[in-house]
Amino acid sequence: MNPTSSLAAPGTGTAPSAPHKKGAADRGRADVSGRERLAALVQRQGVLAVLLLVVVIASFVYPTFATLDNARGVTVQASFLAVVALGMTLVIITGGIDLSVGSVFALGGVLAAWASQWGILPALLVPLVVCGAIGLVNGLLIARAGMAPFIVTLASLLGARGLLLALTDEGATTYLVPKGSAFAELGQGSVAGFGHPILVALVLFAVGGLVLQRTSFGQTLFAVGGSSDAAILMGLPVARAKVTVYLLSGLLAGLAGAINAARLSSGVTIIGAGMELDAIAAVVIGGTLLVGGAGSVSGTLWGVLLLAVIQNLINQIGTLNSSYQSVVSGGFLILVVVAQRYLSRSRSTV
Repeated sequence: MNPTSSLAAPGTGTAPSAPHKKGAADRGRADVSGRERLAALVQRQGVLAVLLLVVVIASFVYPTFATLDNARGVTVQASFLAVVALGMTLVIITGGIDLSVGSVFALGGVLAAWASQWGILPALLVPLVVCGAIGLVNGLLIARAGMAPFIVTLASLLGARGLLLALTDEGATTYLVPKGSAFAELGQGSVAGFGHPILVALVLFAVGGLVLQRTSFGQTLFAVGGSSDAAILMGLPVARAKVTVYLLSGLLAGLAGAINAARLSSGVTIIGAGMELDAIAAVVIGGTLLVGGAGSVSGTLWGVLLLAVIQNLINQIGTLNSSYQSVVSGGFLILVVVAQRYLSRSRSTV
């Protein structure tokens, strides 16, 4: 008898061995898949757990923290950074960076206050056109000319700030928003007790989430961030995607500056310094990888709120100044980047 025939014969003791090995392999693959999903979940939503923990602890320690008025104040202050960070999220997902958003934010506020004397439409259109043009130039230089995002957007940071100073006579002129105007109402009005800036930010984040997760454009951004060369080989419009995200970043920064000017009733020239760093910190703390290819707008929203809550807690303590927010934000940023590197390494080895 052929020795191998017994392996194929029904009823022999060796037959069950194949299913046994297959089941072990399936369990191994399931364990790997489970670890990958857990690592991805921690990367995306870990900041939400930290935010909830901080809010719960602060509510017990400081009675004034868990009040509706305080919540309104925190969210209104965070809404402007949130709009800027939304654009930054799209840029970083593609593997880029935009250092100009702080200056563009301030420029948008000055332009909006200057144009508000002619009504709400000029007050919104002028900053959107100018700031969108800055973002478009950034995108064209980066995507078409192949220049480094860091250098291009750093130059735009200086250029936008210089244009702002030229428009305001080195900061000596402050443009005021007419009191009681429709534009002023956009920044100072409220619905159900929550300010218009909060509602604008929520609408923009809802649209951003849908675009990023439910459209081919959003999937293109992830592919570009994962590997531009591979995206090109797949036939994806890589250059167009990069130009679009920098255009959107400029538009959103200008819009945030315009709404902030409506809220303050003036175009303040000294705001926006360092805002680009806060936006980057919020995006990265929210789980978006600095190297691109992974991220979410919901994570960015939680990151913005976490930074805002930290600032509010520093104000609640009273004995600390605002400089400590930078210390805490920097500490969070380092921890998140280290955690992201560890999770990425774990997912690549399983």
